[in-house]
Parts: sequence; C-alpha cells; structure tokens
Amino acid sequence: MRAIISRHLSLLNSRITTPTPSSLFSIRNTTTCTMSNSHHSSAFNTPRVVLKKVLAKSQHEGDGAVVRRGIGRSDLKNLDPFLMLDHFSVSPPAGFPDHPHRGFETVTYMLEGGITHQDFAGHKGTIRAGDVQWMTAGRGIIHSEMPAEADNNKGLQLWINLSSKDKMIEPNYQELPSENIPTAEKDGVEVRVIAGEAMGVQSPVYTRTPTMFLVFSMMPGSEWHQSIPESWNCFVYVIEGEGVFGCQSSSPTVAHHVLVLSLGDGLSVWNNSSKPLRFVVIGGQPLNEPVAQYGPFVMNTQSEIEKTLEDYQFGRNGFEMRKYWRSQ
Repeated sequence: MRAIISRHLSLLNSRITTPTPSSLFSIRNTTTCTMSNSHHSSAFNTPRVVLKKVLAKSQHEGDGAVVRRGIGRSDLKNLDPFLMLDHFSVSPPAGFPDHPHRGFETVTYMLEGGITHQDFAGHKGTIRAGDVQWMTAGRGIIHSEMPAEADNNKGLQLWINLSSKDKMIEPNYQELPSENIPTAEKDGVEVRVIAGEAMGVQSPVYTRTPTMFLVFSMMPGSEWHQSIPESWNCFVYVIEGEGVFGCQSSSPTVAHHVLVLSLGDGLSVWNNSSKPLRFVVIGGQPLNEPVAQYGPFVMNTQSEIEKTLEDYQFGRNGFEMRKYWRSQ
C-alpha cells in the first residue's frame, strides 16, 4: 500500500507524528525594549517581540516548483495551528499536479502571475496577483495547482490545521478577487485584510480555526502598531524590504525570514529603510491538539492516518473519485 500511495503524493512524503509545540512558543514577553518615545512604549500593555527567526531557504517541491518553506521545516515544524508556509515560484512545465489533502485548510495568496486550480468535485478557476483562495480540504480533496502564466507565478501558501471536530467536514472554498479584499491606508501604511481585522476594516472570510492574515506595505519612515488577540500564536513573514519588528532597538529583518512572536496584545513595526517594506502578519488561536501527519494528510492520531491512507487507496470516505478523475 505504501508504494501505491507514494506514487500519488507529490508533496511532503515523510511521516511526522508529533504533538503541537504551542507550548514552545507560548512564552510571554519578558524582554524590555529600549524605546526613545513614550508613545511607542505605551502602544501595548504587553508588546510582542521576536522569539525565533527562521530563514525560508529555497527547495524543490511538487513537479519542478521552487518554494521557500518558512514553516514545515526541521527548525520550525509547525506553530499551532499553522502547519506550513511556502513562498512559491513556479513556471511551466513545473507545477503541483494532482495530489490529495485531508484534515486542514490551504490559503493561497498570489503575489505575481496566476495559478489555475481544478479538483475532482468539478471546481476550476484561476487566481491572479492579489487574489485569495481559502480551501477547506476537510474529509478529502484531490486537486492540481498549475501555473497560469509563462513566467513569474509567485505567491504564498499557508496550511492551517483544523480541530478534530472539523477534520471530516465537506470540502469548501472561499475565493476573494483582489478588488474584494478589504484594504485600508494610514500614514504611509497600507493593509490588505485577508482574514481578521485591521485599521477598522474586517474581512468577510469565515475562519473555522480563528485566524488573522494581514498583508502590509509600509513606506520608508513609517511605523505601525497592530493589535493581536493576546493568546494567539503569531508570526511575521517578510516578503520584500527590511523592517524592525517588536522592539525599536532590534536589528532589521530582511526578506524571506519568518519571525515567531511572543504572546502579547500587539506588534509594533518600523520601516527605517529607504525602500518599501512588505510583509504578512499571521496569527491563530491554538488548537492544543496532537498532530499526526503523513505528507498532505493531517489528523490527530496515527490510527487516523492509517485509516486515511486506506481511504485514499480504496477510494472511499471522501476519496471516491480518486480512481476516475484526472486534471486536464
């Protein structure tokens, strides 16, 4: 059975069984920030600071695609409820051909170009720069994600875990074209609110696992103070430019780094450089449940993973179309 399964899994193909390490990062900020302005020091009761910095190094994934994996690697396997973050770049003929998922959600935000998606339930479409697809795999989906343009198809894909009660729900999609994503701007700072709330605007996306996903662009010399639910795990990924995060006296962080933040009620950011800064702030309510993962299948126990592998092999319990469907 393993041989049969391995031929169809084009994503992570190593077995991981581990408890969610939320306790590793559930450390309150005990760092004293040196700030020259009383406004900065009073922005939050418990400001979040950087606990861990991880460089998202390039690696090959799928069928010839290149990804910078910030979460889902040996030095940051997951951050409850987040399982993976990829900054991907793909051009034909490379891509992510037919592959399955169960037990979590994928969020794809396009930065350049486009990705064409199709699945065995008949859903098909293309998302382009600035668009979002929020897919709930639930009990099972098989789909493909292939580049829509000849070059420069780039984006972020985030995997969000589902609680045990939601893992076997029916698959679902929420798609937002760029023009429908709530956007706000103030004092040289722009935010696109994919999930959650910022600058008084709120996203219409429903998040089964309570989540915030904010895309910030900051002009040189600007600063921003973003409130975050105090008990949520949260991280930053820097897309381009460099910024100072959490503590004004900290060294700047440059592109392609993930910053795991301490707990607290908000994050302060400064762009002291001469170039624009673009980054995402992503936070979520920890599930505090065990994680059993085999590549693109994420459940709570090893026995549930074994059951999922059987369901996939024999085409049942959500994978009934596996033997009959191929993407076009």
